Amino acid sequence: MGRYVYDFAEGGRDMADLLGGKGANLAEMTRLGLPVPPGFIVTTEACRAFLATGDEPEGMTEEISRHLTAVERAAGRSLGQRDDPLLLSVRSGARFSMPGMMETVLDIGLNDESVQGLAKSSGNERFAWDSYRRLVQMFGSTVLGVDAALFEGALTLLKEAREVRDDVQLDAGDLAWLVETYKSLIRDETGEDFPQSPAEQLRLAVLAVFRSWNGERARLYRRREHIPDDLGTAVTVQRMVFGNLGNDSGSGVAFTRDPATGRPGLYGDYLSNAQGEDVVAGIRNTVPLTALERLDPDAYRRLRDHMGTLERHYRDLCDIEFTIERGRLWMLQTRVGKRTAEAAFAIAAELVEEGLITADEALARVSGDGLARLMFPRFDTTATGDALAHGLPASPGAAVGAAVFDSAEAARRAAAGEKVVLVRQETTPDDLPGMLAAEAVLTSRGGRTSHAAVVARGLGKVCVCGAEDLTVNTDARRFTTPDGTVVEEGTVVSVDGSTGAVYLGGVPLVASAFMRHLETGEQADAIVAAGARALRHADSVRRLEVRANADTPEDAARARRFGAQGIGLCRTEHMFLGERRALVEAMILARSDAERERALGELLPLQRRDFVGILEAMDGLPVTIRLLDPPLHEFLPDRTELAVRVATAEARGELPAAHDTELLEAVNRMHEENPMLGLRGVRLELVVPGLVAMQVRAIAEAVVERVRAGGTPHAEIMVPLVGAVEELRLARAEVEQVLARVEEETGVAVRCPVGTMIELPRAALTAGRIAEEAQFFSFGTNDLTQTVWGFSRDDVEAAFFSAYLDKGVFTTSPFETIDRDGVGRLVRIAVDEGRAACPDLTIGVCGEHGGDPESVHFFHAAGLDYVSCSPFRVPVARLEAGRAALSGTDVSDSR
Repeated sequence: MGRYVYDFAEGGRDMADLLGGKGANLAEMTRLGLPVPPGFIVTTEACRAFLATGDEPEGMTEEISRHLTAVERAAGRSLGQRDDPLLLSVRSGARFSMPGMMETVLDIGLNDESVQGLAKSSGNERFAWDSYRRLVQMFGSTVLGVDAALFEGALTLLKEAREVRDDVQLDAGDLAWLVETYKSLIRDETGEDFPQSPAEQLRLAVLAVFRSWNGERARLYRRREHIPDDLGTAVTVQRMVFGNLGNDSGSGVAFTRDPATGRPGLYGDYLSNAQGEDVVAGIRNTVPLTALERLDPDAYRRLRDHMGTLERHYRDLCDIEFTIERGRLWMLQTRVGKRTAEAAFAIAAELVEEGLITADEALARVSGDGLARLMFPRFDTTATGDALAHGLPASPGAAVGAAVFDSAEAARRAAAGEKVVLVRQETTPDDLPGMLAAEAVLTSRGGRTSHAAVVARGLGKVCVCGAEDLTVNTDARRFTTPDGTVVEEGTVVSVDGSTGAVYLGGVPLVASAFMRHLETGEQADAIVAAGARALRHADSVRRLEVRANADTPEDAARARRFGAQGIGLCRTEHMFLGERRALVEAMILARSDAERERALGELLPLQRRDFVGILEAMDGLPVTIRLLDPPLHEFLPDRTELAVRVATAEARGELPAAHDTELLEAVNRMHEENPMLGLRGVRLELVVPGLVAMQVRAIAEAVVERVRAGGTPHAEIMVPLVGAVEELRLARAEVEQVLARVEEETGVAVRCPVGTMIELPRAALTAGRIAEEAQFFSFGTNDLTQTVWGFSRDDVEAAFFSAYLDKGVFTTSPFETIDRDGVGRLVRIAVDEGRAACPDLTIGVCGEHGGDPESVHFFHAAGLDYVSCSPFRVPVARLEAGRAALSGTDVSDSR
């Protein structure tokens, strides 16, 4: 039997795996001597044991009882005593922060007798009954499974009957009536009475928190944040302190820096005469934390001092929950705070300047995904009219979408491809699916520490909170502005999370300041400077080179401005489209070698011109050019369209156009049931005479032209879809013959390495033999993923990927993040065997995974030399390559 319970004094922040983030940080604050109400932690091991068997772990109840005795001794009160009872909070606390996703039960220990004792000892009858109704309501919904809407409905009806707006306007008699109503609801819904035994309340609450680990919203959040399902949650049991004892009491949430912008200072929300749940739930509008200096100067000063202590100790932005109980300050929680991408870069740079962290640590605290958010466009404020409303800018960015008023509708519309903005009075944890689906979240209540704000920042969603002027009617599915403007569901609105403004209609977008920096070098503000600084440091420590996938001189030039160190994939098939399609058709339809050579001869100067432009844009850097890869029929008209045109003409008694008939015959002749696995790639090069020679000559002549112009071209030729070394040997022989002829004709040395794309399982498994003929490898992970999984990407993503994600078959699409166990294992085999055969073999990756942050870490660990991605992902890959070099093998924890 293991140990399942620890006192705060026995733990520390390095025990988060066992005690959860909340418990470990409470233990750390206790060690620092901060005013923390005493308590204990039931470990994640206990949770995992309970979830595995469905039974309480042996000995856990006895351990809880022993630790509870210590808390009672320290408080001088006992759980369940009739006069001045000890009350407890029971909260979840996973290893990684999951705000609002699991359960909390407050005021454990109250019953029909002790509520009277609490009223007498506190001298505040209303407070006692308010605490009791909170317990019954939370326990009923969280532990006993009663629909929370039933409790909310009863509360709303009571406020309407009393003609009051806020809970604080209800008196003790009202709240006592509400307790009885709630207990009746529980009896009607469950067939059982609300438990009067405090010990039983505590036991059931702990188990309910354990169960909430596998609740729907918790599982959804973990999938979104890539948090493992097998960690379990700890449970923190703590003596209650009360912010709802009157105007000399209150609760708040504070940040040591602005989590939206990163600016130093004290930020947060405070609510007088309230428990902490009232602050984060957004059911009453808070006042700014700075208002506390006027309301309670002494508590404000002590809070400010404690916040400084915590930030210096954690060397990071701290998110703090506190309660003031009749003038006495209590610290209830701290954690490293969630922040926006802008804030992450700004805070990291500031902490380096302050000497609290190193440049390496700063790089580990930002991410490629965050850098991508800095590159998102912003609203063109010169094109906006008057704002519909203003709220608190809780999570920056610009988002446009149709207003929707519930989570299900947001998810439904988003699944149909529509961009939406979720509008609520305030969000709850049950709104997570809608928040994930929406482009932005807009609430009429709550502050920058409300549920909507905290979760939106964590998800990288635009958010405006506390737009008090808006009257949100979720039943009628509309909101109304003070001037009488009514915005119905489906109306397009624009939400500016950087300013808090909300506009009617779609506001045009402009490039972000960071994008302007990448293009021009301009540093418009501190956040841009911080992002640039992180990129420079990443470049200084990374081992992986970063190249770009680019098919035009314009894309190549942009990629170079964004920091690309060459082109890892130039796809020649894109040069056969548009006006050139007719020449490709002529090549395909050629009835003789002479006709084919004529068509190829006309394509040659066009391709050469393309290569000259790309080599000029990337002068001095490697440019890997892939020979033609897709099946030739892709360059012909659609088979069905041709058949319809021919059949229509015949039905009218006319002769079909000769060209249409010829094309239809060719398409039918070349038709394949599975073209992805058909005549394409190296197979085309080996069976279509002249195709390789034309492309290689265009490359070689482009190299010659650039050399004669004073350039330093570095072209590399990549043969696609090789599955056997014999294919590469034959293709390479033809390539080198053409290169030699051009060199002989021009007198200019043409040195173009010849390599292959590893995109078939057989190529990966025979990489040692293929390396004998290849001068470089480049992994085509798009096709490698398709062939390893047996997935046709164009078909399966829409067909069943959402179901696979929901059922946990995989946590993210294998086309977005490398499948380490399957595709990744083949990559490692190919790297090891390729380098064993040829130690100097250059190896890169040019599939979409080359720009995915998590995949970049894998490629670093696997020993690749470079990653290649789209130009707009180059800065992301640069940053992550630096982070990979610091973390060794895996993504640094930045949750």
